[in-house]
Amino acid sequence: MDVRSRLAAVGTEPETWVAAQVGGALEAVFEAVAATRADTAALLRRVAAEGRRPVSRDLAALRPGLHLRLGREALVSGAGFVADPGLLADAPAWLEWWQSGADGVVRPLLLDLDPGRSAYADYTHWDWFALPRATGRRAVAGPYVDYLCSDEYSLTLSEPVWFQGRFAGVAAADVYLRHFEAAVLPLLRGLARPARLVNARGRVAASADAAHLAGSLTKGPDFGDVLATARPRTCEGLRLVPCRGVPLVLVLA
Repeated sequence: MDVRSRLAAVGTEPETWVAAQVGGALEAVFEAVAATRADTAALLRRVAAEGRRPVSRDLAALRPGLHLRLGREALVSGAGFVADPGLLADAPAWLEWWQSGADGVVRPLLLDLDPGRSAYADYTHWDWFALPRATGRRAVAGPYVDYLCSDEYSLTLSEPVWFQGRFAGVAAADVYLRHFEAAVLPLLRGLARPARLVNARGRVAASADAAHLAGSLTKGPDFGDVLATARPRTCEGLRLVPCRGVPLVLVLA
């Protein structure tokens, strides 16, 4: 059964069904992110029980789990923990980040984070870091050209890591936009109205609407409020349907 036939057969509004399907597609990625968050929090607790601050070499304990998730989750192209500056005793900033290449080999991301030499030394202003820190909730950032990791057009899904009542950094995973589009565009194209997916800031994550391309901004509605209330609404002539469990809104023109 093709997508249009499936939409015709569903017992609810087609846009509600599509939003739920999109949520399900990304929930597996967020489950991987949540596992990294849990591993990191447990690691920080173990280090604290030893009466010391964490150092960069402690984060090597995260690698078995990261490698497992990269091999298991088809949409995940990169995964790791990004430390809040000042968390580690031996490094002002740190990314414990691993990526799977086209050959299937998992490799570390090696970055120069010296503020005197590197344009990437301050990663705290990027949405994948700033949004979870500001809201305390999961976030979808992008799509954007990920010059930091892959030079690919990507989405980054992230969640805050908390330790002893303070923000310690983010657990995150990258999804190549081409892989995300392959999963969701057939759903969007099956709807009767032009449709797109936007994040909390209105950035278009995927689109079957030629007037609103991926990466562009949708202005007007408060998408953050739509996600907070988790209820569909109509605003400025647009139908807005939050995707179940994930911070994306289905927008129909």
